[in-house]
Amino acid sequence: MSETPPEVRAAGAVDWRRGPGGDRRWAIIHRPRYDDWSLPKGKLEEGESLEEAAVREVREETGLSGRLGPHVGTTRYLDGRGRTKTADYWLMEALDGADGFEPNSEVDEVRWLDSAEAAAMLSHDHDREILARAAAAPPSR
Repeated sequence: MSETPPEVRAAGAVDWRRGPGGDRRWAIIHRPRYDDWSLPKGKLEEGESLEEAAVREVREETGLSGRLGPHVGTTRYLDGRGRTKTADYWLMEALDGADGFEPNSEVDEVRWLDSAEAAAMLSHDHDREILARAAAAPPSR
């Protein structure tokens, strides 16, 4: 009898800030390990809530701090090891002046794009669906 691999729990956020014309711009990240463009997210650490993990992962991957808004969705898919990965996402407004991104081995680039540009650049359908939900949610201010 084969053992079912454990579920991987992750959390992240769809980060936004106002662009020059007042429109919302979305942060997407490039992960060199996978050579893909995605939304910031990562695995929960022991004892951590989903919300705490979302804030920590965004800070680690993008250098951004922000305020979590509403939950905008959950994705489920098989990861590279065949495990079910479930990731919850929140809308997150980036705080002014909180951009401390430095390229690293996990994320080598962050881009701020409008909704259409971000959707076109994201590598995975599940990320595009979460972005669409976030774009439809009212901004927190």
